Amino acid sequence: MLAIRLPENIEKRLALLAKKTGRTKTYYARVAILEHLDEMEDTYLAMSRLENSGKIWTQEELEAEIDLAD
Repeated sequence: MLAIRLPENIEKRLALLAKKTGRTKTYYARVAILEHLDEMEDTYLAMSRLENSGKIWTQEELEAEIDLAD
């Protein structure tokens, strides 16, 4: 179960869309979350890696590691 608070203008837009299409507000909220969850996960993972970087590899090290040298 998930309960969210939305700004009033977004709530109105969502309600109007639901009314015009015969779908529920929950349907559209679910679709929006599912469509954007991968992108949000990728963004936060990238930010976390930038903030907590480990070893920094040189191009030569990367090529040697996966045998791309030459």
